[in-house]
Amino acid sequence: MSVTTFPAIEPQAAALPRTFMLRQYLRVRDDTLALAASLSAEDQCVQSMPDASPTKWHLAHTTWFFETMLLRPFSPHYQVFNDQYHYLFNSYYESLGSRHPRPQRGLLTRPSADEVIEYRRYVDAAMQELIEHARGDAWPQLKPLLLLGLNHEQQHQELLLTDILHLLSCNPLLPAYRSGSDKDSLSPASISAAHGLTWLSHPGGTVGIGCAGTGDDDDFAFDNETPRHNVLLSPYRLADRLLTCGEYAEFILDGGYRQAGLWLSDGWATVQAQGWKAPAYWMAPDEVVAGIEGWEIFGLDGVRPLDPWAPVTNISFYEAAAYAEWAQARLPNEFEWEAAAGDPRMAQVTGHAWQWTRSSYDPYPGFRSAPGAVGEYNGKFMVGQLVLRGSSFATPPGHTRVTYRNFFPPNARWQFSGLRLARDNI
Repeated sequence: MSVTTFPAIEPQAAALPRTFMLRQYLRVRDDTLALAASLSAEDQCVQSMPDASPTKWHLAHTTWFFETMLLRPFSPHYQVFNDQYHYLFNSYYESLGSRHPRPQRGLLTRPSADEVIEYRRYVDAAMQELIEHARGDAWPQLKPLLLLGLNHEQQHQELLLTDILHLLSCNPLLPAYRSGSDKDSLSPASISAAHGLTWLSHPGGTVGIGCAGTGDDDDFAFDNETPRHNVLLSPYRLADRLLTCGEYAEFILDGGYRQAGLWLSDGWATVQAQGWKAPAYWMAPDEVVAGIEGWEIFGLDGVRPLDPWAPVTNISFYEAAAYAEWAQARLPNEFEWEAAAGDPRMAQVTGHAWQWTRSSYDPYPGFRSAPGAVGEYNGKFMVGQLVLRGSSFATPPGHTRVTYRNFFPPNARWQFSGLRLARDNI
């Protein structure tokens, strides 16, 4: 995968950036362990569906990434921790050989959770040695891969949370991932003041989209955000905030899940086949007369009453599109979203919920995958998926930017995905 490039680092100037990168490396790796700390060994092994991965696998795969992409090519005296792990914890890198089937990751009762932690410590010690002592002429090649590895691990931190929530939702006890007594809530925050939607007009025109692909450490980007290019937009309007749970509940109470005319054909077929009647993790009240106030939601903090002013999450693209049709609106395309993201009037741009767009996940003009295994990171998935923008409350701090392109198939809803409405400005 190609990432942003960096000015050449002279050997005599390498000490300061290496010190900074080592601190970043250790912090990110510690953050992952902290997310898993409250989980038992049993919690960490189970795979609740093919699209999710066990916590233990996330811990091992992110370690495999550093071992495979950095230690093997750049540390000549490195000895792999266990040759069998190369097969067990490869995710989808065809150029690196065969791998354990994704739907069967939950069958990996061995290595144990303790052995995976030992693997992490072993690789971390070797990575610290590499960062501190790699040859100066190798650092310009090594550093972008290190940044990629850290951002890759932050992606898996969010996946760890979305996957464990799905797992715990399958338990009839509905246990919380973390108790409500913990300092930081793991639930989407309500808007600061209850108000109706305000429609923000944008003139359209020619706008620059994406990252240029050059810059310094603060300009890291995944390859699917490049190259920067111009897009012509028609005038449009965008909602100033995300759609709330209360607003989505009104769609449910109005029979939104029973009206075929609101849905795309594949979406309606999915609703029928899966029996969807509400977003994932919503629990209907026992009495219909309870209305919106009777709904409850299962989240990382456990079961809680529906907060009508919190952004709706855990909806599929199909559900987002159906709501937009019901509301006589539409979903924005990803270029409209990015062009408006800097508008100071627009709230909840990042850090609340991933926002479905009407854009298919396609390459930007001039996109080329990098040579080698890292070139498999994004490009080969550019078909049959939809783009989401922004980030969620589960996204690690600092791991977002307005050019970030997340992507999932249209029926995915175990992610913290919501929506922002758009309209044509005519």
